[in-house]
Amino acid sequence: MERQGQNAGWYKLDNAGVLYSSIQKPRYSANYRFSAVMDQPVDPAALQRAVDKTMPRFPCFRVRIKPGLFWYYFEPNDAPGPFVREDIANPCQPVRFKEDNGWLVRFYYYNCRISIEVFHAVSDGAGTLVLFKTLLAVYLRELGHEIPCGGDILDITQPPDGEELEDAYARYATVKARRKGPYKHAYPNTGTPEPFYTLNVTMGFLPVDQLKALSRAHGVSITEYLTAVLMKVIMDKQHRERPRREKPVALAIPINLRAYFPSKTLRNFILTVRPVIDPSLGEYTFEEVLSQVHHFLRLHINRQQMQASFTGNVKFTTNRLLKVIPIFLKNPGMAFSYKMAGVLPYSGTYTNPGPFPVPEEMRPHIRHMEVILGQATKARVHCASISYENVMEITFAGTLKETDTEREFFRFLVRQGLPVKVVSNRTR
Repeated sequence: MERQGQNAGWYKLDNAGVLYSSIQKPRYSANYRFSAVMDQPVDPAALQRAVDKTMPRFPCFRVRIKPGLFWYYFEPNDAPGPFVREDIANPCQPVRFKEDNGWLVRFYYYNCRISIEVFHAVSDGAGTLVLFKTLLAVYLRELGHEIPCGGDILDITQPPDGEELEDAYARYATVKARRKGPYKHAYPNTGTPEPFYTLNVTMGFLPVDQLKALSRAHGVSITEYLTAVLMKVIMDKQHRERPRREKPVALAIPINLRAYFPSKTLRNFILTVRPVIDPSLGEYTFEEVLSQVHHFLRLHINRQQMQASFTGNVKFTTNRLLKVIPIFLKNPGMAFSYKMAGVLPYSGTYTNPGPFPVPEEMRPHIRHMEVILGQATKARVHCASISYENVMEITFAGTLKETDTEREFFRFLVRQGLPVKVVSNRTR
């Protein structure tokens, strides 16, 4: 983490953190949640002890956010907490910077489930999973189990590696830049909004080995396959609405840049790619959608293009003119820019952090993993998935009353021969 103002003890936000802090408002925050469903009911006292022992090892999560004259910034948070709480019906509620002692990380439990929620300005999913995996290991040790350190389970008795705290965007930004877009507006995939704040969550569980075999039979990865299914479902939904002219269907697919630019950072280090299909050109079979998704992702997910893209983003936020604009004027401009470049060109988001590997000693204590993306800026659903052992969990979460997208998505998988168990927090 790039340290600024050594005596003042404040920290500069990374490129993604600048965006997420600027667009935050009382009715919207870019939050997400990971959950581990354990083999036994959670011991809240042991979990609180684990949180208290683990958090000091992760200083980039022990922060509060403060508004400066020109930008938001982080400062170390030494206030009491974060406290373990019983879970709530509607997860990923908006962050309010002056509430909850300024904590941007939350911990919940319910029955056998342990959950962590993080404001995206702090870290991306890959960074949070390191914290969460370490926390689960410490929690199991509190229960008397011998869990080794190694891999993503960090030693809480050791100081953080300096590279864990770095702004990797700034480290790898080059003189060459390529700003993305402008993109055409996409089919929004919206509907009837629920009352504030209601987050409808629907989860599907299916076997990883069967999904992997189905993907391999088509010559694609699991991420490519599920991306194509979601795009086809949204395309069909738009077609049923019979618009005068169908709009492009596009998804935001976050890519973990650590696989392409070596870094141990636990902060944000992702970039979004945008597979898109224009149904106004004609009808597409699922195989045609899958082929386009496969080739698009293979073509655009490469080190050179991604470096040029995030370099452009870094240069935008470090622009000298932008720097001197007061924050109260800058935030509306950043929000408008995000709407034009980060909302309207997309029909939704799909993210797949991949498998959640743990040491052999931990494996019997975790039944499955879950992931939830918080509410979108518009009334639509986002999709996320994560796998543990042979269980793939896929979540649709949003503020829509309608269930067309998730219903047709899981029906499609069932028609392909995959057994899917579906659960939801909906009451109707």
